[in-house]
Amino acid sequence: MSSNALHIALLRPPILHILRAAGFHATRPVVLDTLVDIAARYLTLLATKTASYALTNHNDVTPTITDVRMAMHEIGALWPQISMMEEHIRQEEDMRGVDAFIDWIKGEGNHEIRRIAGLTSEPGEVVDIEALEEKEDFLTALKKKHSKTGEESRYQGTVLGIPAEDRPVIIEGGPFESIQAWEANMREKGQISKPISIPDTSSAIISSGSSPLSEI
Repeated sequence: MSSNALHIALLRPPILHILRAAGFHATRPVVLDTLVDIAARYLTLLATKTASYALTNHNDVTPTITDVRMAMHEIGALWPQISMMEEHIRQEEDMRGVDAFIDWIKGEGNHEIRRIAGLTSEPGEVVDIEALEEKEDFLTALKKKHSKTGEESRYQGTVLGIPAEDRPVIIEGGPFESIQAWEANMREKGQISKPISIPDTSSAIISSGSSPLSEI
């Protein structure tokens, strides 16, 4: 499975939960695929704009809340709100878009999706923020369910796990542990006069008169 197909598959459950929270109990596969594609494109656009603002504002790939806010304003998530340039000229901060976005998130229209996500409580109860931080998401719980040896060991080096450490490839069946050690030993014995290199055939292909590229 390619990384793009994997990311699309991981985005399906949240979209299904959103449809469930909106009152839909069934949908056609083509409708689900369309909604997943729209959500993926929107998230990709938001992430791209945020990274661009992070590099422009402080030359760093790690975004700040300001970078996210500027990206959300550009793609139309914060409205109505003037740009940061206009705020600088007027010497005042316009929070109408941010306030409207927060009101929309906490409004009655999103009450059911917050309930499904475990972010709401029954009347008289208080939401424990620390308990929410320790609560596992569906993907983490699913990985632990299908991993008998531990999540880190099974998924290490994949998109679902922690990065793998770079380790040299050990050659078995001989006294040398690497190609470099074998090559150095052969040079000492005089059996190899120069390092083994792969000839560059790209220049020959480009200069050839029969190459299709020369006809373009």
